[in-house]
Amino acid sequence: MSKVQVIEKDGVPAFVVLPIELWERVRESVEDAEDIAELERFDREDDGTRVPIEVVRATLQDGRHPVRAWREHRAMTQEQLATAARISVPYLSQIEAGKRVGTVVTLRAIARALSVSVDMLLP
Repeated sequence: MSKVQVIEKDGVPAFVVLPIELWERVRESVEDAEDIAELERFDREDDGTRVPIEVVRATLQDGRHPVRAWREHRAMTQEQLATAARISVPYLSQIEAGKRVGTVVTLRAIARALSVSVDMLLP
């Protein structure tokens, strides 16, 4: 192992001098431990409202309607989602294109089929 120098003050170890290579390894280990603790905290405090990055990018960067973004994230076709929500494919298509808003009942049905809250589907 690398040589470590201990500096005492009043006969008690007060400082440690480390070679830079050793310090870099220690620093990286501490940062890794902090990252793991932060990830564990993030998982513990999950409130169930996380939005996958693919959905965020599709809506914010690509301008897709949230219904379409969630449908694609769930790997569903328009036919599958329309069937699950008990609406017609043309109606779903119009909602995804922004040509129709969709009733509250319809949006609730789509939200249930996608396993998200209704507010996640609003542009």
